[in-house]
Amino acid sequence: MAPPAQSQRSPSPSQPSGKGEISDLKLQLRQHAGSRAPGADDAKRDLFKKVISYMTIGIDVSSLFGEMVMCSVTSDIVLKKMCYLYVGNYAKGNPDLALLTINFLQKDCKDEDPMIRGLALRSLCSLRVANLVEYLVGPLGSGLKDSNSYVRMVAAIGVLKLYHISASTCVDADFSAMLKNLMLNDPDAHVVANCLSSLQEIWSSESSTSEEASREREALLSKPVIYYFLNRIKEFSEWAQCLVLELVAKYVPSDNSEIFDIMNLLEDRLQHANGAVVLATIKVFMQLTLSMTDVHQQVYERIKAPLLTLVSSGSQEQSYAVLSHLHLLVMRAPMLFSSDYKHFYCQYNEPSYVKKLKLEMLTAVANESNTYEIVTELCEYAANVDIPIARESIRAVGKIALQQYDVNAIVDRLLQFLEMEKDYVTAETLVLVKDLLRKYPQWSHDCIAVVGNISSKNVQEPKAKAALIWMLGEYSQDMNDAPYVLESLIENWDDEHSAEVRLHLLTAVLKCFLKRPPETKKALGAALAAGLSDFHQDVHDRALFYYRLLQYNVSVAERVVNPPKQAVSVFADTQSSEVKDRIFDEFNSLSVVYQKVQVKIIDSQNFWQPSYMFTDKEHRGPFEFSDELGSLSIGADSADNVVPAHRVEANDKDLLLSTSEKEESRGATNYGSAYDAPLYNDTSMPTGASQTQSELAISNPMVPSHSPSSSLAIDDLLGLGLPLAPVSPPPPPSLKLNAKAVLDPSTFQQKWRQLPISSSQDYSMSPQGVAALTTPQAFLRHMQGHSIHCIASGGQAPNFKFFFFAQKADELSIFLVECIINTSSAKAQIKIKADDQSMSQTFSTSFQSALSKFGTA
Repeated sequence: MAPPAQSQRSPSPSQPSGKGEISDLKLQLRQHAGSRAPGADDAKRDLFKKVISYMTIGIDVSSLFGEMVMCSVTSDIVLKKMCYLYVGNYAKGNPDLALLTINFLQKDCKDEDPMIRGLALRSLCSLRVANLVEYLVGPLGSGLKDSNSYVRMVAAIGVLKLYHISASTCVDADFSAMLKNLMLNDPDAHVVANCLSSLQEIWSSESSTSEEASREREALLSKPVIYYFLNRIKEFSEWAQCLVLELVAKYVPSDNSEIFDIMNLLEDRLQHANGAVVLATIKVFMQLTLSMTDVHQQVYERIKAPLLTLVSSGSQEQSYAVLSHLHLLVMRAPMLFSSDYKHFYCQYNEPSYVKKLKLEMLTAVANESNTYEIVTELCEYAANVDIPIARESIRAVGKIALQQYDVNAIVDRLLQFLEMEKDYVTAETLVLVKDLLRKYPQWSHDCIAVVGNISSKNVQEPKAKAALIWMLGEYSQDMNDAPYVLESLIENWDDEHSAEVRLHLLTAVLKCFLKRPPETKKALGAALAAGLSDFHQDVHDRALFYYRLLQYNVSVAERVVNPPKQAVSVFADTQSSEVKDRIFDEFNSLSVVYQKVQVKIIDSQNFWQPSYMFTDKEHRGPFEFSDELGSLSIGADSADNVVPAHRVEANDKDLLLSTSEKEESRGATNYGSAYDAPLYNDTSMPTGASQTQSELAISNPMVPSHSPSSSLAIDDLLGLGLPLAPVSPPPPPSLKLNAKAVLDPSTFQQKWRQLPISSSQDYSMSPQGVAALTTPQAFLRHMQGHSIHCIASGGQAPNFKFFFFAQKADELSIFLVECIINTSSAKAQIKIKADDQSMSQTFSTSFQSALSKFGTA
């Protein structure tokens, strides 16, 4: 039997079959150009479809530009549309070819068919070629006066396109006055809406340089204009209604009666099917009644039903957007939504981001009357297969307990979670039990009885392990095996990667020692020795502090480490009230969805654009260098050549605009010393603790000196051995820098990303230096005089940011510096990275020396 013949695959109509396909298309287009034979338009349609399909999949068909323009001479509107689409796609990249389209587009702008006139005008304004703006003025002027509303609508947006291409041409042609006249007198609502949109953007951009534009922008918020829009609001499309409502939200009524008139007029907008219109109306209601407390509360009651209806209808994405706004209102007035808590129960088919918001709202609306039902529902979620939601539900139960609602029952439920034998459930519960014990210490016996049965080997998450260690230290007198559990954790010191856990372990073992000295003496000695040898600065410093504290006086150590504690009444909120108020002011925007405050940045065309701050903390400090950069200078030796900020790409990968760096370096740290940490004489101690770390002795004239016998006593008690004799530190090596060092910006950025931070510290500047830092140039020349060269600088008073580099005179070793100076606080934040890590401290001293001399000459 013969094998079946292989089927031949026909070429896809959207893919060229060979290199000559484009040439064939060009030949066929030329043959049909100007042809009026029957069926010519149908043939052109097929050819145009092929061209558009090639263009859509990324094939360059710009070589057909002339033939496409020639074939556009037709009355077939479908062919016109495809030709306009082609021309608009290739005109910007081929300005010379775009000139070929001007004649036929201008001719089409005068066509008898208003649809063709409008399409031609839209295509003409979409060419985006600066050299052709002179050809736009005439057709736009005619379009704004056209008898057909579609052409006027296109012309209104065309004016805005012209403004973005050439603002001066748009202003000189006085199109703003024509748009204003259309906006206030045109019978078509779509034309009015487009005029309003264009005028708002034009006047907002021009208001900073033109007083007339500023006055016109303010006139939009006058009573006659606002009432004109409100009376016609039902005629507008949904998008236009949102535009008008956003404008009304900024209006300030003259009295309360006017407020009620506006609210009565917009009452039916709350029943609109579109969620954007409903949210925009709600923003108007809330902004108008902010100063009327009673009415504002009634507004909350009125808007509940529309919002809850929107949440349960539409797509999941729309539900999330509405739910984010509802979440903001619930957090501001939880009592008003306490009776509607069942609307916030999670559905099985909802995505995680919706469930997370609902859990937060359930936590907020909990009170004495509904706590039992809410906690019962949340406990069901703890067994959810979606682990993040299970974690959030456990946290929600703990937050409700911290609000002092039905604490007895909630503590019992939390303790039941510890018996579920799921790692993530145990971890989250331990963290919550720790917080509960801080607020309700009377529950310690019940909680500790259950926590004591948990093996530390089964707890791996750092926060949970830290919580367990805290309870072992705080309640060691009630837990029989607490010293031995802590001792086993200390034996595995080197295997513990979390600095947070090691810090808690140091404190817990000292607390345990103060309560049960005989059983914990050995563990404390091992912990202090391991902490003194730890590479993490905080762990090392805490161990040294505890050691010196015990040397000084054990009773003082007990008062410092384990004083009588009062119950915590209120836990700190993660988001400040100021930030919440600012987000509320930006209601009906992405700020509510992101839960971040909107900031303004300037794009490459100098237009204001919104951005959003995504940070781990709501407050970063006095200034953010990347939010608004005044200028950036780049060069090896020049301090006077300043280039605009938009020439540097503003993204997270750009080193010179980045303000967030990895602060933590896990490399070993060397300490110059006049004091040697004690050695621990025990073969069972951790391996990393066997090294001796040198430390600077802390001298305080207010603390009475104590005899060497007290130091020997505590060392002998803890098995730490005798302290070594003080050794004077070796003198720092001399450092000579190359005065003519050169480094290009790309190499600087590459090295900055690759090298770890070898030194980071704050430096207090002298008053003379602060006074001299009025402009960066004088400071840059001063540092260059010390062979420290600037490669980039930016900012304006009181905040300046500089990037420096320096090179050793006798070799190619490079030092990189980031220096942020705040003249109002007279502080300089200095970060240093170096090819030769051993010389970073010496260079830091040289840099600070040069900094101290600025302004003194």
